[in-house]
Amino acid sequence: MVEYNPVTPEIINKLEITAPGRVFAGEEVNPDYARDEMPIYGVYMPEVSVDVLTTDEVSRIMKICNDHCIPVTTRGAGTGLVGGCTPVFGGVVICTKRMNKILSYNLNNFTVTVQAGVLLSELVEDALQRGFLYAPDPGEKNATLGGNVSTNAGGMRAVKYGATRDYVRAMTVVLPDGTITRFGSAVAKTSSGYSLKNLMIGSEGTLGIITELTLKLIPAPQATVSLLAPFAHLPQSIAAVPKLLSSHLNPQALEFFEKEILVASEEYLGKQVFPRIVENVEVGAYLLLTFDGSSQDELDPVIERAADLLTHHGALDILVADTAPRLKEIWSARSAFLECIEAQTKLYDECDVVVPVDKIAEYVAFVQETAKGFDFSVKLFGHAGDGNIHIFTCSNDMERDEFISRTDAFFAPIYSKTIELDGEISGEHGIGFGKIRYFDETVDKVILSLMSGIKDVFDPKRILNPGKILK
Repeated sequence: MVEYNPVTPEIINKLEITAPGRVFAGEEVNPDYARDEMPIYGVYMPEVSVDVLTTDEVSRIMKICNDHCIPVTTRGAGTGLVGGCTPVFGGVVICTKRMNKILSYNLNNFTVTVQAGVLLSELVEDALQRGFLYAPDPGEKNATLGGNVSTNAGGMRAVKYGATRDYVRAMTVVLPDGTITRFGSAVAKTSSGYSLKNLMIGSEGTLGIITELTLKLIPAPQATVSLLAPFAHLPQSIAAVPKLLSSHLNPQALEFFEKEILVASEEYLGKQVFPRIVENVEVGAYLLLTFDGSSQDELDPVIERAADLLTHHGALDILVADTAPRLKEIWSARSAFLECIEAQTKLYDECDVVVPVDKIAEYVAFVQETAKGFDFSVKLFGHAGDGNIHIFTCSNDMERDEFISRTDAFFAPIYSKTIELDGEISGEHGIGFGKIRYFDETVDKVILSLMSGIKDVFDPKRILNPGKILK
């Protein structure tokens, strides 16, 4: 175990010289910097926080902290769900949220260069005004792009367009000793040595601090249509997914969810949008699909084929949303799932496992059967198109310690089943601090050893985001 040094007044003075007026110590530190959006993993106050503006400032801060063996945790908007930006060893928090400039577009090369603190929503809106789409679509639109890249965020459009990794061309990175370097380039492909850029993506701030990004854009689709397919039972809806994916329909998004989480979301929003009874049959689950293309004429036959296939596999009805207000109305309920859980639940925890698409039905059945032995509620939904499933444990009655203990007992077989089905512990949220135990218990020791060796090469003093991913 590394022994870290405290942040002394002399070090604070050096930091003040580097970032005048943006260094905060003790009670001045924003309490939000002690946690992310999953409070169940604890609150750990840093000794000092620094709001940075430039890559050079980050470099100078890292040199100071590296020289004095002080732990450093980087955070953007703090919207993570695994304790990834929680400073579990105190030290210094570097916040990149003020590094929020869209620096330049190269539309002939289909790229945009941004600072790491730019919000996802800001880039998406700005690119659309130019006729381009930044395709990654994580659920939290107010996350920073640096955070998205650090966790390889996924989202609903990943089934067609891929995850964040697929849209990163290059990045500027500050290493733990303060060295500034650049990984990747603006070119579309490369076969030039190890891909250090891809090593940084998903490393959760443990190898270096991303300060600038060059990201890939695509031409914005000209037409978008969503289909809502209610089913009597969840297994029916999930069974239709592999058929959809093998029929060359190429959906932009393909979501599944149970009625219970939908009802909670609609109650939270104060508006019912989805049907709950169809043809005198009570709806138990839904598939929500989106298709996009260059024109409505291109989409019409695709929608017709998708509707026929869904009906053939048990859909009670097909509802079409092809106007902007209707699209917004339908997707708002799905997008509010996490918000409604946060608003309506005192204690909650979550896992975001990913399994092969043809194993979703088996996996969900296992989760539901396992949940019967526990006295908290379990809410699940997911990205059916890529096998990423979100499972929440929720309680308003238990004490915190009891809830944590019972949730641990529930998650243990859930994660074991994930590995048994050739899945992964996280599909998009990362490991962070909250899932490190399960990661350590389920991942091959050779893999963990290699990861630890990589960490030592990049960060021999282990000062950067300690306590995350690896024990």
